[in-house]
Amino acid sequence: MDQTASGAISTIIRWLYYPRMESASRQATLGKSLLGMTVTDLRGQHISFLHATGRYFAKFLSALILMIGYIMAAFTERKQALHDKLADTLVLVR
Repeated sequence: MDQTASGAISTIIRWLYYPRMESASRQATLGKSLLGMTVTDLRGQHISFLHATGRYFAKFLSALILMIGYIMAAFTERKQALHDKLADTLVLVR
């Protein structure tokens, strides 16, 4: 299998994992769950798979320029990274 195919398969697996876990009843990936964190909409409600998919793909923008989209979470009122702001989501600690 060439690198392009394996990269595509890896992207698809990650796409299915993150939105599926964040839109499930736990509202978190395994790592977030271990840390007592959940992903919600701005009202604290569950997000749909489609909503979580938008959040997942927005993470590419957060990483695009020196991870500044992630760093901005330290400076926003609700501790939202760029992908959270774009997707209207919050990561909450239980």
